[in-house]
Amino acid sequence: MSTVHLPGDLRAALTEQLHATAPGHASAQVQRLIESYRGTTPTAAPVLRDAADVTAYAAYRMPATYAAVRSALAAFRARAGDWTPGTHLDLGGGTGAATWAVGDAWPEGAHRSTVLDWSQAALTLGRALARRAAGPAVRDAEWTRAPLGAAPALPAADLVTVSYVLGELTPGGRTSLVEAAAGAARGAVLIAEPGTPDGYARIIEARERLIAAGLTVLAPCPHDRQCPVTGGDWCHFAARVQRTSLHRQVKGGSLPYEDEKFSYVAAARPEAVTEAAPEVLLEAAAAPATSRVVRHPQIRKGLVLLDLCTRDDGLTRTTVAKRHGPAYRAARDADWGDAW
Repeated sequence: MSTVHLPGDLRAALTEQLHATAPGHASAQVQRLIESYRGTTPTAAPVLRDAADVTAYAAYRMPATYAAVRSALAAFRARAGDWTPGTHLDLGGGTGAATWAVGDAWPEGAHRSTVLDWSQAALTLGRALARRAAGPAVRDAEWTRAPLGAAPALPAADLVTVSYVLGELTPGGRTSLVEAAAGAARGAVLIAEPGTPDGYARIIEARERLIAAGLTVLAPCPHDRQCPVTGGDWCHFAARVQRTSLHRQVKGGSLPYEDEKFSYVAAARPEAVTEAAPEVLLEAAAAPATSRVVRHPQIRKGLVLLDLCTRDDGLTRTTVAKRHGPAYRAARDADWGDAW
């Protein structure tokens, strides 16, 4: 499991915002939001009722959402070669976790981000947090109120992110948003959802629509064929994010970290990522991995057991022994979610 460190400027901005709101009051709001977040019905608009709710939401969810999106972006970047977005559209971005993650993934700051959300309170807080960002891509982001449940007319962008949004929409709204995101994306789309069976089901549905729209899956899947995960299983990954003392206080937790489980799909237009790196063969730099580790590796004496999703054979388990030399050393270093 990868450990994701919250950027110092984001950590400072959240801490300052929480100090401005009595942490005890935020804790009470967080408890209500936890109950709503764990529910199974679309609730986003009524849950975030006011500025206090949004501040509590940022304390409760923003670090974990950032960690999930940042981990997914790292997997995508590893398969996309030298491709770099010039523009970024964050759909349902709220307080901006995905926008901060994209800013960290491409720290050169050459891209321009636009956040669309239906909650004005979330956008207001997101803009306030972004003003404290060190990088211009986050600091200069545009924050625009827009409904997302019906098929919206979206501005075109090189990269479109949709993080932890689909579960807040009706089935028809999800279909409209994913199709609109695919239509707006000149280069790539990344969609992330909670790492639950329901979240995975939404990702699989979105994956099918992205493929139908002409995009190629680059991560986490090693192919565009039907997902081999069936039955009661579901594909998900995890990211560990460090908590601040104030974050622990607001959430009522004692551990110095939390583990966020998430499902995701990242897909790109082949012509876009190929044109970005013409000197590199598509097979080498802009294609999905041959296989991906889909469970925690099991390390035994002289052996490593890897559960893989593979391009040719679906779900398999491979055993890497010490006698395999470099492959064994690589397997010992492999982590859940890594390409193999």
